[in-house]
Amino acid sequence: MAQLVPSVKEYRGTTVQVCGLWPFSSGASSPMIGVPLGRHEETQATVCCDPISWFQRARLISNPSAFILGKPGLGKSTLVRRMFLGLAAQGVNPLVLGDLKGEHVKAVEALGGQVIKLGRGVGYLNILDPGQAVEVAQLLEEHGHHEAATRVRADAHGRRLNMVVSLITISRNNPPTDQEQTILDRALRVLDDRFDGIPVLKDLLEVIVSAPDELRQVALDRGDMNVYLRETRALEATLLGLTGGGKLGEIFSQQTTNPMKRDRAVVFDVSSIDETETDLQAAVLLACWSYGFGTVNVANTLADAGLEPRRNYFVVLDELWRALRSGKGMVDRVDALTRLNRSVGVGQIMISHTMSDLLALPAEEDRMKARGFVERSGMVICGGLPASEMPLLTSAIPLSRQEQQKLISWQDPPAWDSRGLDIEPPGRGKFLIKVGGRPGIPVQIGLTSIEKNDGLNDTDTRWHAPAKTLMDQAAPSLPTEGGTL
Repeated sequence: MAQLVPSVKEYRGTTVQVCGLWPFSSGASSPMIGVPLGRHEETQATVCCDPISWFQRARLISNPSAFILGKPGLGKSTLVRRMFLGLAAQGVNPLVLGDLKGEHVKAVEALGGQVIKLGRGVGYLNILDPGQAVEVAQLLEEHGHHEAATRVRADAHGRRLNMVVSLITISRNNPPTDQEQTILDRALRVLDDRFDGIPVLKDLLEVIVSAPDELRQVALDRGDMNVYLRETRALEATLLGLTGGGKLGEIFSQQTTNPMKRDRAVVFDVSSIDETETDLQAAVLLACWSYGFGTVNVANTLADAGLEPRRNYFVVLDELWRALRSGKGMVDRVDALTRLNRSVGVGQIMISHTMSDLLALPAEEDRMKARGFVERSGMVICGGLPASEMPLLTSAIPLSRQEQQKLISWQDPPAWDSRGLDIEPPGRGKFLIKVGGRPGIPVQIGLTSIEKNDGLNDTDTRWHAPAKTLMDQAAPSLPTEGGTL
């Protein structure tokens, strides 16, 4: 008999190693397939997780996608970086389509990837540039893949039309009319037939102004030029603002400065755009997403035809709420861009702060579609969230009362400390992985020495070396011996 039962040491090993310890062995409480993230918060077991591995190898989710929710400063970007670094080691190319803070640039550079800078006077992205679609379509036709070439051209046309409509929607805060969209569709086709080279928005505007017969037919002017001018006046004004430096600047009006490559990690660095230019940020994000998904489609088509090796991509869509709030109908545009499913070999992860950000849309149908982004995801990863979020979150994914309390406790600030020590919030680096109605897996992200020391996860670099304040500069120096102040 013992009054105090001693705690037994726990050891971890594979099934082959511990099979002789029966019945003193038990299975792990978390999956061991995927990128190692950290330790289970309760059992300290290793937690491995990423959307592609859980779909392709573990068969735990039905589609390779994830949605991350959490308050700022709790480590969402660190979690995403850990996932795409681990996937890059497995041969998956990470694509960060729009980095608003420049926090993924160092990691992509460390992988030997491509950094594409966009911003006012920094870099340009031509939304009418079909990318490699034209060359790839010709290559496919030369090898007898005529149907695949037709699909590549149709996809490139649809994405360019979608982007032009999206920019007009952001510029007006309302989508263009059905007739204006029909005119734009026909104008793009006329531009492809008559223009030699890669057109820009100014060329599209000139086609509409020149009033060719094809456009007059869809404008239903009945032979009256005044009717055509009246129907296209608002469209011309909006396009003129997009090419002449309106609130969206001239980022989309010139040729692409740095074309995207298909065989490596890529990040679109848009950190030079100011936080106050919300419309421009939303427009650039949509343009990056459209360009990136178009490139993925081209790579998959070439692989299907046996002309290139098969490549898998892990697409990161950060700050989703910025694009959704930029105008009515933007949810449909984002949905059309991001509907890549399991059949095309692409995993994607969407990042936002709270469910309120997704549901703070004026139209009820847009709010329902935005909630569908979370519901359709293969897994939902939650960081610290306020209590007010729980009714909205539980309407999309089931959460027990204990899981809700855990998420609420993770969003608390650190303890008060008058000594100015660097004390982390209690929820930093802690996430709850939810898949369907299964119990969530609470994990504490563990950083390696390289991640800690090389600054890959430091998003507060501008606070490390503050400049001298005016008080410091005005402070008098101490007098020397015999001197006076």
